[in-house]
Amino acid sequence: MRKVPLVVSLFALCSLLFGQTDKSPRSVHTTEKSAIHVPPQAVPATLTRIYSNLGSSATDLYYDTDGLPIEGPNQNNGYAIFEAMQFTPAADSHVSQVRVAVQYYGIGTSQVDLNIYSDADGVPGTLLAGPAVVKNLADFGTCCTLAVGSFTPVAVTAGTRYWVVANTPATGSGSEAFDIWDTVVQGKTLSSSLEADGTWFEEPGLIIPAGEVLGTVP
Repeated sequence: MRKVPLVVSLFALCSLLFGQTDKSPRSVHTTEKSAIHVPPQAVPATLTRIYSNLGSSATDLYYDTDGLPIEGPNQNNGYAIFEAMQFTPAADSHVSQVRVAVQYYGIGTSQVDLNIYSDADGVPGTLLAGPAVVKNLADFGTCCTLAVGSFTPVAVTAGTRYWVVANTPATGSGSEAFDIWDTVVQGKTLSSSLEADGTWFEEPGLIIPAGEVLGTVP
């Protein structure tokens, strides 16, 4: 069983004790459901990692007991929370797949929509690709299966920031989903959240959504 660093545990505890404002980070904590970790789905041989913050061990890629919530608008009286992970390609590339540690919390439809967005002053801007609908997610508290979304290749530019956005449909099946985006620890702010009023904001803190971006170079 992976030991979660103290900083992450304290982050989750403070969230529960002191609550959250509309413009503050959130963390959800659970106990590990299985001590047996399985490797993620195989990376296609034709694809290259353009960005990754996942751990180096195939059975220890992320913290499976701590994550950020993704809530559809019909899950909680119209209040939606979406999450985003930023990436900056080192070379001109074409993105065709994202693999993220989004898991099912056990409420609503087991589904998440994955998208690629441009950057707009530090938060997601214009939709470039998606949604790629991923169903039958792994349960929160397990490791290390990933939610895999594939796209028609979209060109990205070296040194430019982009975003992988995890959200839900506005209506219908999936709009009541409650998922968790498991995290990794980083030393600076690299994530973003969307509130019910449609405003993206940058989330401070040491934990960011876990995942990777694949494609071809160039």
